[in-house]
Amino acid sequence: MAKDTTGRLHVTVKSGGKRKLSSKLWLERQLNDPYVAQAKRDGFRSRAAYKLLEIDDKHHFLKQGITVVDLGAAPGGWSQVAAKRTGAADGKGKVIAIDLLEMPEIGGVSFAQLDFLKDDAPEKLLAMLGGRADVVLSDMAANTTGHRKTDQLRILGLVEGAAAFAADVLNPGGTFVAKVFQSGADADLLAQLKRDFATVKHVKPASSRQDSSERYVLAIGFRGGSKES
Repeated sequence: MAKDTTGRLHVTVKSGGKRKLSSKLWLERQLNDPYVAQAKRDGFRSRAAYKLLEIDDKHHFLKQGITVVDLGAAPGGWSQVAAKRTGAADGKGKVIAIDLLEMPEIGGVSFAQLDFLKDDAPEKLLAMLGGRADVVLSDMAANTTGHRKTDQLRILGLVEGAAAFAADVLNPGGTFVAKVFQSGADADLLAQLKRDFATVKHVKPASSRQDSSERYVLAIGFRGGSKES
C-alpha cells in the first residue's frame, strides 16, 4: 500500500494468475474509490446513489409524495434515493423500478421486470401507477463494444428511448434525468427535449469519476399533458 496525493492509503492489486489487466484496474479503482466505501457505510447498493443525491440537492425535483419511475434500475441505488426523498418508504410517494434483470426488493419500491423500449411498456406502467409519473430517471449505460462510433449510437439510442418513454408517462411539469456521455445529449435529442421541457441543461456531479466522460441531461417542466391518464 502507498498513500495517494490526498494522504489516503492506495491499494494496489497484484497482477498474475487468470486476472486480466482490465479486471485488475477495475478492482483497484473500486478498492480506492471513497464513494464505494461510503455507499457500504450508508447502505446504498451502488456509488451511483450519490450522483442522484447531488443532482437533487441542487435542483430539488424529488419531492415528498410524488411518483418516480427509475429505468434500468438494477442494482437499485437510484431507487433507494428516490424512495427516501419522496417518502415512498413511508407510504407517501410512489417509486416504480424497471429493469430487464431481477432486482432484490427495496422498501417503498415496486419492481417491474420488463423492457421499457417495448411499444406497450408505457401503457403497462400507467396501469401500474394508476396515473402518470412526476419524474423519470435513467442511469442506464449501453453495453460497450470498444468501437467508439458503435458505442455512441448505442448510448444515444438508449437515451432517446428513455426520453420517448418519459414523454409518454410524465405529468405536466414533470422532470427527466438521464445519463449521457462525451459532449452530452445529441443535437437532435437536445432540440426535442427543449421542445418538450421548459428547462434543459447538462450536469456532472462531483461523484462522477474524474476519468469518466459521463454527464447527465436534466430536463425540467414537461410541457405535455394532452394525453389521457
